Amino acid sequence: MTFLAAPESIIDRSTPRQRSVMPGFGLSLGYTLLYLSLIVLIPLAGVFFKAADLGPQQLWNVVTSPRVASALQLSFGAALVAATVNAFFGLLVAWVFVRYDFFGKKLLDATIDLPFALPTAVAGIALTALYSGNGWVGQFLEPLGIKVAFTPLGVIVAMTFIGLPFVVRTVQPVLEEAEKELEEAAASLGATRWQTITRVILPAVLPALLTGTTLAFARAVGEYGSIIFIAGNLPGISEIAPLLIIIKLEEFDYAGATTVAATMLVISFGLLLLINLLQAWTRKRQGAKA
Repeated sequence: MTFLAAPESIIDRSTPRQRSVMPGFGLSLGYTLLYLSLIVLIPLAGVFFKAADLGPQQLWNVVTSPRVASALQLSFGAALVAATVNAFFGLLVAWVFVRYDFFGKKLLDATIDLPFALPTAVAGIALTALYSGNGWVGQFLEPLGIKVAFTPLGVIVAMTFIGLPFVVRTVQPVLEEAEKELEEAAASLGATRWQTITRVILPAVLPALLTGTTLAFARAVGEYGSIIFIAGNLPGISEIAPLLIIIKLEEFDYAGATTVAATMLVISFGLLLLINLLQAWTRKRQGAKA
């Protein structure tokens, strides 16, 4: 018996699979999602599930209680003020490091990173000793009616201390890559120094400045160690939300602690989302102008 060969036109000649531009993307994505789930997503979900044990009315009562509301207001308000201060002075410090050469520049540049390396408790003790009534700085401020230690102002000082490196280290590389020729061209066309700063320099560094300010704000909101020593921790006056969470845990009020934590997460996420949208709008506007 003879078998007829199938016509060549009907033979399945499937095209070879194209290789992905990023080899191992599927496996890498799986590991990434697993890692993020174990480290970030599942713990955060656990906070919300634990807080949900109270019920809507009890949740509202905890969040709107005077002590919790005051602590949240202080944490987010002080963090916003500290981030704003760091946005201005961080840009100034980065500008000095990039554009000027002076004696001790490398030492000062390395000092900026100290808040990253110092234990937060050490920073808190140092700030308290410095700004207390008999401290090196506090002894001159208190006669003027400015009390820093054990007040909300001390909270802002501590948050500013730990947030400054985020702004400087984010803006500094952008300033180093900025073209000085644009500034010289603006000056040659008759622009004043203020016009050069606002129309040439600031638009170029604004996305990086917003990023650094966001990081400083996020770091300040969750800061604990460097604040509890200088804040005084007076309920309704200088008590921050992270400290209130610790207090509730020590009182075995786990549902109340997770409620405060969940509230901080929601507010922080909303603010960070708003800032990220502002950054995206800024980049889009700059791209349209270019």
